[in-house]
Amino acid sequence: MKFVNRKQELRRLRDLTRSPKASVAVIWGRRRMGKTRLLLEWVDQHQGVYYAADESAGSIQRKYFAIALDQVLPNFSKVEYPDWTTFFSRLARDAKQVKWRGPIVIDELPYLISVSPEFPSVLQKFIDVDAKKANLIIALCGSSQRMMQGAILESSAPLYGRADEIIKLGPIPIGYMKEALHFKTPRKIIESYAIWGGIPRYWELLEKNKKNFLESIDKIVLDPMGPLNEEPNRLLLEELPSAINLRPILDAIGLGAHRLSEVASRICLPVTSLARPIQRLLELDLIQRETPYGVNAQNSKKTLYKIKDPFIRFWFTVVAPRRSQFSQAISTTRKQWLKEALTSLFSITWEELCRHAVPKLSQYWHGEIYGQAGRFWHGQDQEWDILSESENRSTLLIGEAKWTAKPPTTAFVYKAIEQLKRKGVPPIKRHSNIRLLHVLFISEKPKQLKEPKGVRVVDAKEIIRVLK
Repeated sequence: MKFVNRKQELRRLRDLTRSPKASVAVIWGRRRMGKTRLLLEWVDQHQGVYYAADESAGSIQRKYFAIALDQVLPNFSKVEYPDWTTFFSRLARDAKQVKWRGPIVIDELPYLISVSPEFPSVLQKFIDVDAKKANLIIALCGSSQRMMQGAILESSAPLYGRADEIIKLGPIPIGYMKEALHFKTPRKIIESYAIWGGIPRYWELLEKNKKNFLESIDKIVLDPMGPLNEEPNRLLLEELPSAINLRPILDAIGLGAHRLSEVASRICLPVTSLARPIQRLLELDLIQRETPYGVNAQNSKKTLYKIKDPFIRFWFTVVAPRRSQFSQAISTTRKQWLKEALTSLFSITWEELCRHAVPKLSQYWHGEIYGQAGRFWHGQDQEWDILSESENRSTLLIGEAKWTAKPPTTAFVYKAIEQLKRKGVPPIKRHSNIRLLHVLFISEKPKQLKEPKGVRVVDAKEIIRVLK
């Protein structure tokens, strides 16, 4: 798949190679985000060395690392290194002698730490002394967020404060999906994003599969032999330490339990036992915490927990509840079950994308700029999909996200606008004389549509354009 989006990250790494001084970069984020692809692009452009650690013994890993370094430091692997201190001392000396500065990439750092607990302290001394003398450029990368925090990012970590660049890699924004996968319509992009999210690995699998929308999902995910059929379990198992014990919480959320009390009831555990597991799922970027717009985020009584990634959400909504049935069903039956869930998945993703887009959209409106948008709900009362206040607090944006199977008609749009207006204003703190801007978010604008005064209509094409 074409290398897209990571231009800013690649530019920051390139800047390190242009500096005459020694530098350290830290790249982290959950698995499948394309960290390795980014690092390989950087290494290839600057004659660097890439080494991916594993769970082998420390002596074996030193041998493998030395073999990788042979390409720039001839015969480096001919020597047996009894410990990491000896290894790094020789590395700095040889690199300085041939005036080679790197970059040296150590990927999957948590694996190395798990088999060689002394490694962070040894690496710290190497970075502080020998690497500085040799002006080396070093990049450390890992997916296990807990171990990366413990080794580098926390104030008590051995390597804390050594990084000149810290890059957390997240999903690729939807705005790059057309460029990467050559989709022809905004509808196709939105609906595909609702399944695959912004994870580069999933995009690569989709690109290789030349089938239609439903058949691709069936072959890659629903089919028991599909490469992503067990994906969430793999993600949890590959964490260090393993996070597979968190699976029941994701199952409960996937089944519609969004409050802690509901999750606890579903998995038959006391609410008080969920604090640490929930916090770890948040750290892993697998779930997100949501509170009503305008309500203090510390108000736990109104807090909801939702699966954050579109693909993981899709998997726990569609695959997890029917895995045993999928293993026996034919493709036609699996696709029929999938179709029954798509409407809801499309709507949820569309609503989230619209909220994310509001601040960027408003920059094109030649008027007020709006801040982060949120959703508002109150018990069994009405919900407001999208709320955002202008930066000068003079205007409240009230939005509704509608995703329809077919392009909406002009009559549908006008009716939806009237329904949105009749909802009124949510019971949140605001100025008594605040102005209102109503915004309707739809898949496609009718050609003859005329926006009523005080109303904006936004379609999928505009959302995709700004979310880059």
